[in-house]
Amino acid sequence: MSDKDASRPAEPVEFSVDLTGHELTRRAHVMAALGDDWDPVEMVRGEEEAYDLLYSGLDPEQQRLYDTLLAAGVLPRRGGGRPGGDDPAA
Repeated sequence: MSDKDASRPAEPVEFSVDLTGHELTRRAHVMAALGDDWDPVEMVRGEEEAYDLLYSGLDPEQQRLYDTLLAAGVLPRRGGGRPGGDDPAA
């Protein structure tokens, strides 16, 4: 055994780091970066509009695939379960 190994403890040593202060600083920086005019409701509304646009105008094969992904739970149900919420079965 080398001198370097002899100085190591035989048992594990408890080690912990409290990152609470760092997390609070990180959150403060995120909020500062978002700015005073950040509107979370408007952000969600914009995401919903983008989602509607993404899945609008699907051809029959794309619609079949979309419906399959919905049924499998891969995509979340929205509105009536079809793009734009226009599920004819609803």
